[in-house]
Amino acid sequence: MGETAAHVALPPEAEAFLAYLRVERAMSPHTLDAYRRDLAVLAGWAAAQGADMACLHAEQVRQFAAAEHRRGRSPKTVQRRLSACRSFYAWRVKQGCLAANPAAQVRGPKAPRKLPQVLDPDEANALVEVPTDAPLGLRDRALLELFYSSGLRLSELCGLRWRDLDLDDGLVTVLGKGRRQRSVPLGSHARRALAAWRAASGGAPEAPVFPGRNGGLTPRAVQLRLRQLAQRQGLFKRVHPHLLRHSFASHILESSGDLRAVQELLGHADISTTQIYTHLDFQHLAKVYDAAHPRAKRRRGGASEEG
Repeated sequence: MGETAAHVALPPEAEAFLAYLRVERAMSPHTLDAYRRDLAVLAGWAAAQGADMACLHAEQVRQFAAAEHRRGRSPKTVQRRLSACRSFYAWRVKQGCLAANPAAQVRGPKAPRKLPQVLDPDEANALVEVPTDAPLGLRDRALLELFYSSGLRLSELCGLRWRDLDLDDGLVTVLGKGRRQRSVPLGSHARRALAAWRAASGGAPEAPVFPGRNGGLTPRAVQLRLRQLAQRQGLFKRVHPHLLRHSFASHILESSGDLRAVQELLGHADISTTQIYTHLDFQHLAKVYDAAHPRAKRRRGGASEEG
């Protein structure tokens, strides 16, 4: 492409779009950086073709995706770049600058679907039941119970203040992605663990629930602590904060079958994000079916049993 994406100057239309995402959509700096990188790649490709990035037509967007695929970009990367294109051109249509979205019908190469790993209920129980008489035991127990009980994002947990917890009613209120506020139930074990930790730590309303050196615990500190606690509890899976969120969602869906409720609990803006858990749930149901249904059992050699 000549210039790297980092050095491609974005046209004013793209900068205006990023400003819209930052101000109106309240997107995180991390997400904005990803949009900027993907749009910079598009701008570089358009410049090399002598085209105006802000006014490409559908065939040009399709050529851009094909060029990225030929350059060895993964299907996931190409799909992400097309998603950025669709968002940018949808905004241009909304502004009255384009009659139609040229990226709307362009599809990237299919990526293999990778299901998130989860803990089974026994593993989750083994992880959260850390001894409370150990150093930092009350804090660690409260942190693990809260993660597994409410499926919070790592950033949500690190930013939590005692004022955000209502232990009497069993609710935690967080500010999630896009500054969307939601309230999530707290299980009885989490309520007891948090009450014990509050009694031990003081629990002033404005104080961080999990204090660190400069305010609340950092995301990195929580990640390292989870890894240490998992090893101590004898778990061999790679345990990280999002694994507990995945496990929370999968176990709720497995018991309830209510995808919309899981979407609300997780704070997903789009239910398509939540649908990954239907695949996890189907795996569980398939195992139950194979073990329990008389017509699902197999003889050696693959023949179905009769009778």
